[in-house]
Amino acid sequence: MFFLVIGVLLLLMKWQELDPVAGWPWWLVLAPFGLAVAWWTWADMTGYTKRKAMEKENAKKRARIEKNREALGLDVGRKRR
Repeated sequence: MFFLVIGVLLLLMKWQELDPVAGWPWWLVLAPFGLAVAWWTWADMTGYTKRKAMEKENAKKRARIEKNREALGLDVGRKRR
């Protein structure tokens, strides 16, 4: 997402002919889009995307369980002896 935001900003600056981007070659202005494609390809091939999605789901699940335990009045913070 970072590369896309940078790419769009550079593209708008080139289109509006704002300095210093107005003098840059087009390949340099469009390079962040290529980097975004490379990042997404790498993330999908290595499983990074799926792993992050699973971590997010597990965090939601833990928060939901914690909330339900508190609602039931169970001792969440105390350790058993």
